[in-house]
Amino acid sequence: MVFCSGEWKAKWINTERCQSATNTWLSYRKTLDLENIPSSVTARIAADTKYWLWINDRLVVFEGGLKRGPSPYDTYYDEVEIAPYLQRGKNTIAVLLWHFGKNGFAHVTSGRAALLFDCQAEGVEILSDGSWQCAVYDAYQNTEAPHPNYRLAESNIRFDARREIAGWNLSSFKGNFPVALPIADACDPPFNKLVKRPIPLFKDYGLKSYPEISYSTRKDTLYAQLPYNCQFTPYLKVEAPAGKTIHLFTDNYRGGSEYNVRGEYITREGIQEYESLGWMNGNQMIYLIPEGVKVLEVKFRETGYDADFTGSFQCNDPFYNELWKRSARTLYITMRDNYMDCPDRERAQWWGDEVNELGEAFYALSPSAQQLALKGIYELMNWQRKDGAIASPVPSVNWYKELPLQMLASVGHYGFYTQYFFSGDSSFVPVIYDRLKIYLHDVWKTDERSLVAERPGDWNWGDWGESVDIGVLTNCWYYLALQAEKEFARMLNRTEDVRFITSKMSRIKENFDLRFWTGTAYRSPGYKGETDDRSQAMAVLSGLAGKDKYPAIKKVLRKEYHASPYMEKYVLEALFRMDDAAFALQRMKDRYAKMMSYADYTTLFEGWGIGADGFGGGTINHAWSGGPLTILSQLLCGVEPTSPGFKTFRVAPQLGTLTEASVSVPSHYGAIEVKIESGKRSFTLEITVPPGTCGQVILPKGRRMISIENYNEKVKGREVVLPEGKYLIKGK
Repeated sequence: MVFCSGEWKAKWINTERCQSATNTWLSYRKTLDLENIPSSVTARIAADTKYWLWINDRLVVFEGGLKRGPSPYDTYYDEVEIAPYLQRGKNTIAVLLWHFGKNGFAHVTSGRAALLFDCQAEGVEILSDGSWQCAVYDAYQNTEAPHPNYRLAESNIRFDARREIAGWNLSSFKGNFPVALPIADACDPPFNKLVKRPIPLFKDYGLKSYPEISYSTRKDTLYAQLPYNCQFTPYLKVEAPAGKTIHLFTDNYRGGSEYNVRGEYITREGIQEYESLGWMNGNQMIYLIPEGVKVLEVKFRETGYDADFTGSFQCNDPFYNELWKRSARTLYITMRDNYMDCPDRERAQWWGDEVNELGEAFYALSPSAQQLALKGIYELMNWQRKDGAIASPVPSVNWYKELPLQMLASVGHYGFYTQYFFSGDSSFVPVIYDRLKIYLHDVWKTDERSLVAERPGDWNWGDWGESVDIGVLTNCWYYLALQAEKEFARMLNRTEDVRFITSKMSRIKENFDLRFWTGTAYRSPGYKGETDDRSQAMAVLSGLAGKDKYPAIKKVLRKEYHASPYMEKYVLEALFRMDDAAFALQRMKDRYAKMMSYADYTTLFEGWGIGADGFGGGTINHAWSGGPLTILSQLLCGVEPTSPGFKTFRVAPQLGTLTEASVSVPSHYGAIEVKIESGKRSFTLEITVPPGTCGQVILPKGRRMISIENYNEKVKGREVVLPEGKYLIKGK
């Protein structure tokens, strides 16, 4: 939602001393009297870049604001309900603002450190203007090198407590700051249009004690174990002389081979408390304690995207249970302002990763998680280049390139279409459709045989690792993109587009085998590498490979193991789609065994191992590796929507070698609950069909239904359609 400037009365403000340098921190104060407090008072708040808000000594928002980039020029704003924090009489509002002041792989700076606060309610008007006070908070400083790598817009944070302004954010504060300086109207450059935050405010889990702490032999290093790899801010309470520097970083400080963020705290005299507000991540927090400093207490504050782990999976093999759990943890730690590839090295919205992530969210997290992918869709298309190409990561200006196959994956079946069909929200389709059409038909071209010509783009990357058959993959990904576009065209009654797309798809399918099928596998002419497992999988999933090719493709997938964790998800899915659940499970275990053998880690890696066994830098918490979560919930337990938003759905389990499995799948209608037990002579399936939905149950081949408790109709065969309710299906 975009507001024009006429609907805003507030001004962007900072202070005369502010030069908007990198890593600038500003303190704002406003006092006012109120006679009455309406039941609802909404403040619209924007910042470049992040802010913390207190009203009447109470923390209202911990890390508000989003990294800039709804388009190359515009700015997000938050809506915050503040009525519960206001009072009759005197009120004190305090805001701490952190201006990143540099670009990154997920942020484009406006170049100005500033705050916008616009609250217009019945009897209440609070507007950022010259009546506010504002000061540069000099206690916040830059560290010396090493600094975070260039992909991160965030800086290291040094806080010199000798320059602390004690109690500046409290109503009892007696000091004064300089008068705030209005620098722009609400929608003026460099902030431009204001776009309402499309995702929830971040969840603050509160300060907690570490589960375990220990010291080095020399007592100069404190190791604080976290309950799992998470996004958090570290806290300390110490007694110290002035001028001692405590260093703050995690065990993941060089995650993915590059420096990420760290903190420093310079002590003042006496007992003191400090929380470093720039979030970090890792399994362990490390405090380097100088001589003369006595540690009284350390804590951590976990924060993150406001979604709950409402999905679940269990089976009779602990390996897959733990793999699902680590996949879910990896998903959550790679969500915040945007879906990201990793929370340390880049924090970047790479869309190849996001395609996998958005699919996992439907099986692991509450529906609020779905808003993050929708935000990403708008950003991706709002950043479309003048030449029609789309690129990632966005928002970004210091690295913004087209990876053609990732972009096809993004706009296609597994990206945009899955987001629509699984969520039931088609609101984005008419907004982005014409731009999608330009990308698929103006940017991409077909050759004399109507197959898709490979495009170098800016980086024609298909996957990490060896034996990547780009030619086959290009046609498969493009065909899947056309599938999505065709459905969107139908939704919008673009009948001519439907005819055109249908014809184009038919020509590709007619010529695909002629170009690529060798009799034993799919290979591009001129391709010299080992037969690509990814290409065989994508031929199956796109529908370009006929069922007569499945036996040969299965043989290839039993021999070739080239895919990274990013593309392995599609290999495993192809095996399930070819009714080979037993081998899919075995391959999943074989592929993930080394990664899972690292018992101290709670997240999944960028590659199959660490160091030489990794890919692309080797982060230990990488988004694209969580594909097994989707496979186990969607295909092994068999829960898939058959109409948008799970209004109707199918349960068609394929347990392979397992004998027990259960799943809970969150939806807007409620949880779909399925529990399966499979014996040699018996089969039971318990199912909860949420109110307002209808579930189709299909038993595995070779099974048939005997009875259904709470169902009055006669049953026979393998299939039944059940209205809302709870049922126990018995079969043999």
